[in-house]
Amino acid sequence: MISALLAVFVVSSISLAEDANFHGVKLADAKGKQVDAHLIFSDSNNDLVVRVADRDFVTIPYDELDKFSYEYSKKHRITEGAIVMVASLGAGAIVMLTESKSHWLYIDYHEQNVPKVVVLRMDKHEYKKIVAAVPTHTGKEVQDLGNVSAKAKKNR
Repeated sequence: MISALLAVFVVSSISLAEDANFHGVKLADAKGKQVDAHLIFSDSNNDLVVRVADRDFVTIPYDELDKFSYEYSKKHRITEGAIVMVASLGAGAIVMLTESKSHWLYIDYHEQNVPKVVVLRMDKHEYKKIVAAVPTHTGKEVQDLGNVSAKAKKNR
């Protein structure tokens, strides 16, 4: 009887420690270039991993995570619209009037008391899932910083 209860407890513990893997992210470097990456919440290892091209770019234990912040930016698609306008009469004008949104996740952490930050651009189809996964896996809330474009306009 006790061994059966123990087996149920072990199986339920393992099922609770699931990893969450997100493919729709890009890692931003200091020069503004972005590369495809994977964001992995590994509950089995109690760490967050950012993987680029099958190698771990950074592995952060959950207890070294300080805070998460989310913000988005908007920009008009002027350049893309101009290119489409040359190729197909009129359609480019519609594209020029639309805006694209970029969703950003800032991961603040410390490594041997040295503060560090990883910046990820999240795919528009996955950003809500990623933001929801942060407190589920790490216990940290995500601070919503809002629209970075509107803040820049206010500060001018």
